[in-house]
Order: sequence, then structure tokens, then C-alpha cells
Amino acid sequence: MAAAVESSFDVAFWLMDRAFGDNEYLQPQKLQRLMFLAQAYYAVAYHGRPLMPAVFVADEFGPIEPNVFRACAVQRPAVDTIPLDSHVVQFLDSIWRRFGAHSAEALNRQVGGHAPYREALAKGVKSEIPLPAMIEFYGRKASAAPEVATAVGAPPIGQVLRPKLMRSQTGKPVSVQKWMPKTVKSQD
Repeated sequence: MAAAVESSFDVAFWLMDRAFGDNEYLQPQKLQRLMFLAQAYYAVAYHGRPLMPAVFVADEFGPIEPNVFRACAVQRPAVDTIPLDSHVVQFLDSIWRRFGAHSAEALNRQVGGHAPYREALAKGVKSEIPLPAMIEFYGRKASAAPEVATAVGAPPIGQVLRPKLMRSQTGKPVSVQKWMPKTVKSQD
């Protein structure tokens, strides 16, 4: 399935610019956790479609996208970016609003307790964190037992995505979310 954006740098730079707009320096570790959470929740929200063409691996401190991590470790590289679609911007804004206020250390602790990262790290540093494992943990498990998922810092998708505000025919603001049909497991 094709990713929503052309490069993980587009997402990284959007997050950096958003942090800058909020008068905040975005540490490389925090950037990596936000990118990881964005990839996971986007895949949950869009039925397995990745947000960015990226592979996340288990580092000793948390999940990283190694190309962006290396390129952005010292300073922002000179890479041309492509403007993001409005639905991607709204999605990333939801991720920022939900997780952006957390420190890098808090996000490290939070994501460090999540099964996809722990399972990959158990295989060894630099082991790939599969997207299906991310979808399983951040989607089905968080929806099935939100109190358990929230206890380990993985809120259900409904608590992450910010609803779109529109106006009714009378001018009253209303919250709307895209209708997403539930997936039905085939019975073999």
C-alpha cells in the first residue's frame, strides 16, 4: 500500500516546524518517538496504509527511523520537502496535540513499554519493528481494552485523532470524524 507522503523527511520537518512555531526545540529523540507514534496511529486510522515510507528499528532508547535519525542528529539537513495534504496536516496536528507536550524522556518511557518496541528489542538492537505489530497494538488492543492500553501509554485512536470542526446548517460548530467501517475478520 502506498504511503501518504513521499518521504519521512516531510513528516520530520513538519513536526520540527510545528515545534518551532510553539517556541520549542524538538530533540532528536522526541522527534523519533513522535514519528513512530504518527506512523502507528496513521496505519490504524487508514486500515494499514503507512503515513511515510519508513522502517522503524529498535534502538536502546526507543524506536527510530534510522535515516532521519542520522540526518537530523546534528542539525536540520538541506532537503526539499513537498507540502503535505490537508488530511495529513490535520492528522499530524492531532499527534502533536496529544503527544507534543510530553518530554523526550516521558515519550521514551511510554513507548518503551509498548509491545511492538519491546518485542523488536528482544530480538536485538536495530531489529525492525513491523508495521502489522504496530497496527495490532495501537489499534485492536487499544480499542479492545482501552484502560489497559492507556495504562501503558497507548490511548485508543479516538483519543488521539482530533475531530474536524465544521458548521451545521444553522452555523453551530459541530465535531465530525471520517466514518471508518470496522474490519470484519473472515471466518475460515
